[in-house]
Amino acid sequence: VQLQASGGGSVQAGGSLRLSCAASGRTFSSNTMGWFRQAPGEEREFVAAINLSGAIRFYADSVKGRFTIDRVNAKNTVYLQINSLKPEDTAVYYCVAGTVPIGTIQSEEYAYWGQGTQVTVSS
Repeated sequence: VQLQASGGGSVQAGGSLRLSCAASGRTFSSNTMGWFRQAPGEEREFVAAINLSGAIRFYADSVKGRFTIDRVNAKNTVYLQINSLKPEDTAVYYCVAGTVPIGTIQSEEYAYWGQGTQVTVSS
């Protein structure tokens, strides 16, 4: 199982980015997918998750209303649309997958991790 994240970059505050995560293997269609992020010197932080069917989404309070997670099972891809970016959103963003209930925010519960993509927001 491999997760390949992309779409990061450097943007000014208020800008937008769309992160993508391409998954290989059967695990994509049988797992909750999500995103975590890790800022320098900080612990990994849950960002968002989406259930198998895509009908249920769960977000960290810090990103509600600005971030949208979605998945296209036919393409084995999960997306994270990030709007109204703030400098505090600067972090490496990781795509994750796991056979976990939606609402799981503990990083150790997710079995599969992508390599991360850097998002840098300047003020």
